[in-house]
Amino acid sequence: MDLFTHFIVPFAILTLLKVKGFGVKDRLSGGFGGISVDFDVIFFAVGFLVPELFIFTHRGITHSFIFGLVTAIIFIYIISRPSVNGFISHLIRRDIKIKFNKRNVLLAYFGVLTHLFLDFLTTGGIPLFYPFSLTRYTANLYYYTDLVTAIVALAVLIILYLRLDPKYKKIALVGFMIMLISFGGIRAYEKMDTLQSQTLSDGYNQITAYPTSDMFTWTVVESDGGSKYQVFTYNTLQKESSNLREVQNLTVNNGSYESAQEAIKYANTLPEVEKFNWNFPHTTINATKTDSVWNLTYSDLIGNHYEAGELSVLVP
Repeated sequence: MDLFTHFIVPFAILTLLKVKGFGVKDRLSGGFGGISVDFDVIFFAVGFLVPELFIFTHRGITHSFIFGLVTAIIFIYIISRPSVNGFISHLIRRDIKIKFNKRNVLLAYFGVLTHLFLDFLTTGGIPLFYPFSLTRYTANLYYYTDLVTAIVALAVLIILYLRLDPKYKKIALVGFMIMLISFGGIRAYEKMDTLQSQTLSDGYNQITAYPTSDMFTWTVVESDGGSKYQVFTYNTLQKESSNLREVQNLTVNNGSYESAQEAIKYANTLPEVEKFNWNFPHTTINATKTDSVWNLTYSDLIGNHYEAGELSVLVP
């Protein structure tokens, strides 16, 4: 999901709940918490320079229940500093001065939880239980970023900024939440329809559907459990499949299968390969033997908008 949506959702919930004693500053704390974990982009250099720390990346370490709380605490502390909130307040000409206290930290963590839920709905997933598990969890309902949702969220944010009657702002928030829930419901239905419309091809026993930027178009992957995949695009409106291709999980050139497996076993312990496999749910490997070296090329089947979909490593 986009940054605007991550701010608006907790802000809207805290506004529409009508909890006694909740003011604008409380809603701002929730909104700030909602965007706090996406400042993990500042860790990009860490994960890039030290491959072993690939968890330090976007949708990495901060996108977990434990480190999301740590991030919320740090973020609220920083933004509550007089020099910081004074500068921002002057820049946007609005008072955002919030205090660093337990109440605001808890509200910010509520924003973090809404963020984790929204990103859980998107393809790629997030490591919810890190540091206990690196596993990424996802419902695979939304593509990484939904353009329509992002544009509407920005429009709502502008309405919140303007000095309008509060009732118009509330109408905008209600409308946005209805739209967001409706889109999620449509995507859930379309994914179910996609899966139920398929008949597994001979030799395949597993099927998964991944969202695209179009809620009516899905990438479908059939698997036989490890040796090959069948990938195609399915449109739920036209009830048609296209771009069908069958891909071997492992292709070996100029060497024995057993030797290639040993090379892959070693390569899978390398941090750059661990990161690649962590980012992509389905990968294929092309193993080519040149002299005494294996050239292993890992490729992604699905597509990822912010990571390279191919990785090559040399194994002696």
